Amino acid sequence: MDRLDNTVRPYAWGSTTAIAQLLGVEPTGEPQAEMWMGAHPGAPSRTGRGTLAEVIDADPERELGAASVAKFGPRLPFLLKLLAAGAPLSLQVHPDLDQAKAGYADEERRGVPADAAHRTYKDANHKPELVCALTDFDGLCGFRAPLRAAELLDALGVDSLKPYVDLLHAHPEEAALREVLTAILTADRDEMARTVTEAAAACDRLGGEHAPYADIAHHYPGDPGVIAAMLLNHVRLQPGEALYLGAGVPHAYLNGLGVEIMANSDNVLRCGLTPKHVDVPELLRIVRFEAGDPGVLRPEAAPDGEELYDTPTDEFRLSRYVLPAGGTTRDLTLAAPQILLCTAGSVRAGEHQLSPGTSVFVPAGEKAEVSGTGTLFRATVVA
Repeated sequence: MDRLDNTVRPYAWGSTTAIAQLLGVEPTGEPQAEMWMGAHPGAPSRTGRGTLAEVIDADPERELGAASVAKFGPRLPFLLKLLAAGAPLSLQVHPDLDQAKAGYADEERRGVPADAAHRTYKDANHKPELVCALTDFDGLCGFRAPLRAAELLDALGVDSLKPYVDLLHAHPEEAALREVLTAILTADRDEMARTVTEAAAACDRLGGEHAPYADIAHHYPGDPGVIAAMLLNHVRLQPGEALYLGAGVPHAYLNGLGVEIMANSDNVLRCGLTPKHVDVPELLRIVRFEAGDPGVLRPEAAPDGEELYDTPTDEFRLSRYVLPAGGTTRDLTLAAPQILLCTAGSVRAGEHQLSPGTSVFVPAGEKAEVSGTGTLFRATVVA
């Protein structure tokens, strides 16, 4: 197995302390948003044999296993991250696989440059994802029931929000959510900025369930996404709890440290809380206008002490092991590629001693014995 040397991405929303604290090093003073573990071309992990992308490209079947290559192609189909949000991320959705293929082919056909600011589809893949909290973790996930969203907006006492409140009362669920989100995203920007300023002041005054939106508005003053965010469920995860984000589900991470895993894609359609391009027509085509419970996941017991976060996605499978003091050695060998990430304690994986924030890549079929005391996350595929 290969010890991984991973890149930390300095996005502006990143925490300045969380990843450094996990690693046990001094903070740099700069935002540290994500640590990437995998073979994504944007920042592949480094090994003693070259980058992980180079290692896999040299012999895909040896590194990934024949079953994974047959199902997903000659590339690692997932990207594992440590995600440390110190400020809200953009409000966003991801396409399903058919939508991604069609959208990518259309932009390629129209000659939209790959690095263009208005480019929507970076690749032809979908991007389901799962985030598991390591600390208290706040996020937004899926639509509230329209009547609950109406109550939240109405309580602000902002006159310019009254039409949205009326729409949420007057239509069936899907139509209500679609019409209100459309109205928010297509409103006059100056008028919406004034509405957001009023709404933010009211959220700050009311506190309680309005408090998260006051904080969002502090980071994104005047952004229409502040009002759009109030249509969504606010979720606070406790350590060990997780959220699965499927295609078309609007979401945003607000604050906290977690382990995130996703299919290897960069396809993001933004709804707000961002200075980046918002493709409103395509966004409205992709969003699933369905209200419901955000569906907090808790790990399910599996054989040999494994705790599995069960999702409908084959590109990744995330589980964890909480290894007790004096525990026996566990054999985690699989006929599929794995990344093992330590998040607490001290864990020995093969010849490598792992401390919090360190990880190894285990090629398919490679012996993978682990021991020690701590918490170990295992990322692999369903091949």
